[in-house]
Amino acid sequence: MKFAKEDAKKIGKILKAKPQKIKGLYRFKIRKTILEVHPKIKLGGKFGTLVSVFTPYSHLQLHFCTGYIVSDLLGEVTFIGEYDGKVSGLIVDTNGACSLYANLDKKILSSDFTKLEPEVMIPGIALSLGELLFVNKPKKK
Repeated sequence: MKFAKEDAKKIGKILKAKPQKIKGLYRFKIRKTILEVHPKIKLGGKFGTLVSVFTPYSHLQLHFCTGYIVSDLLGEVTFIGEYDGKVSGLIVDTNGACSLYANLDKKILSSDFTKLEPEVMIPGIALSLGELLFVNKPKKK
């Protein structure tokens, strides 16, 4: 994923937080929550995008973020990471609340949610917007 200044502005608009550019990362302050996006950072042996959220009670990270979806209607940004048929998502909203869902089977995002257990249905619905990122995505050979 290529993350640029325009992406930071788009996210800042949704979260009502002005992006601060600090040494290769973008920082957003949303009430007592800090969101940081590191567009290109070394994660083990490879470079990728790292999304971190710091709250008074937690620290969440999404390594190798592959895209994001902004929702003006919901007032939130969903950061998505996809690897080997699994999807993880980190959601941050305008109040500073955040949710992390990890290693969902990608098939869940397009399944009939009424046939899923509630514990599986909730993250499936929450990350279903991310399915837009996978449409027409070229497959790796």
